[in-house]
Amino acid sequence: MQHLAPPVHLKEVHLPDFGTVEFEPAVSRETYNDRVTKLCEMAEAAGYDAILVYGDREHASNVAFLTGYDPRFEEALAIFVAGRTPRLLVGNEGWSYADLAVGQFDKELFQSFSLMGQPRGASRSFEDILADFGIGPGAHVGTIGWKHFGRHDGLAEDAIEIPAYLVDVLRRMVGPEGSVRNAGALVADPADGLRVRLDVDELARMEAAATHVSQGLLNVLKGIRPGMTERQAARLMGFDGRPQSAHPMLSSGPRAAYGLPSPTDRRIKPGDPMTTAYAVWGALSARAGFLVHDETELPEGIQDYVPKLVAPYFSAVAAWYETIGIGVTGGAIFDAVMRRIGDPFFGVTLNPGHQIGMDEWVNSPIFEGSDIPLQSGMALQLDIIPATGTEWFTTNVEDGLALADSNLRDRFRQRHPMAWNRVEARRAFMQDTLGIRLRPEVLPFSNFPACLPPFWLRPDRIMAIAR
Repeated sequence: MQHLAPPVHLKEVHLPDFGTVEFEPAVSRETYNDRVTKLCEMAEAAGYDAILVYGDREHASNVAFLTGYDPRFEEALAIFVAGRTPRLLVGNEGWSYADLAVGQFDKELFQSFSLMGQPRGASRSFEDILADFGIGPGAHVGTIGWKHFGRHDGLAEDAIEIPAYLVDVLRRMVGPEGSVRNAGALVADPADGLRVRLDVDELARMEAAATHVSQGLLNVLKGIRPGMTERQAARLMGFDGRPQSAHPMLSSGPRAAYGLPSPTDRRIKPGDPMTTAYAVWGALSARAGFLVHDETELPEGIQDYVPKLVAPYFSAVAAWYETIGIGVTGGAIFDAVMRRIGDPFFGVTLNPGHQIGMDEWVNSPIFEGSDIPLQSGMALQLDIIPATGTEWFTTNVEDGLALADSNLRDRFRQRHPMAWNRVEARRAFMQDTLGIRLRPEVLPFSNFPACLPPFWLRPDRIMAIAR
């Protein structure tokens, strides 16, 4: 059943200039050390003697979060044992690059991580390296890659996703008296994983990232015109070299319904359905709509696009923002959304929101029946995706925010005053102009906060709550 009270409507809006970011905040070595200490404490409490964190180009976040090193062409592995300086294993091309990482660790060349055909023979065996850390018969080792598993996966909960050639050696060394288990929950559990409750400097970095990507999408909406190629439109995002957490997405016409394609040389036509997303470490923003001025330019059968799809969707977006807060369960947020757009027409099948980090999706506490309470320090993504599979296409708002109690807000304000000013201005805009009432702990990070323009040739006409 759809619930449209209070009613929503299209509103012509002058969007404030929330400002941009000149310098991205840095994370100190002390912060990295603190993260490692916490991981070792969590590992000890869980019965592990050592934790091995694997990373590669696609799965860099956990290694980078703990060491500041992000694998480029090669794999990497960080070894953590309480009371020992962490050891970072890198390949040939990572050897010098690792010197730029801020975290505290000893590095060691492990050429099996190097690309095929490159020199080998100058590094020790994996067995010898592990033995240095006391890993041998009877040891209990936890591995962290990029996901852990639960009963719904149809796999053992300790199924391991890092490369078998590493796991085979580990299992042989610990023998039947020891164990090698998936410890991914230590960092990515949606309730208490190390990476789902973030420090103030990491949150400030994410605000900077979100400012950039959301401004990029706003630039696309302001500058896109029929006759452009998709690639020409994508250039409006203003990519500035930041590492990306997802491929840039912009598609038009028949491909737009798939959501994920990267831009091509296709010429954008009047009336095209459109979708776009831009993501860097710490942030993603996305929008979808039609390249028209108003509903009269839509095909005859779908000129009710706004009342049929966009209005109930925006009602769900507003409910998401007004429900979210510290202590609120993920199930309560799920229910607030699905009460409005749970009808099969809307085709919402994925979680309506998730935790975000250097990787675009860390985990999600937001699912049906979830009793996981949201906490201060969580960075979350509004990510409600209707997939109607019809001529009404879709509509979409995706942006990030953080939850911060009064103490964390005070630290944010003191350490990052310019970012704090942007956050306060966005809160005021959402409440005064869009009619969305936020709890004090909700810190919106987007420069296009909750803004949903269904007609891309009129980006100043956006949905709002009529109060």
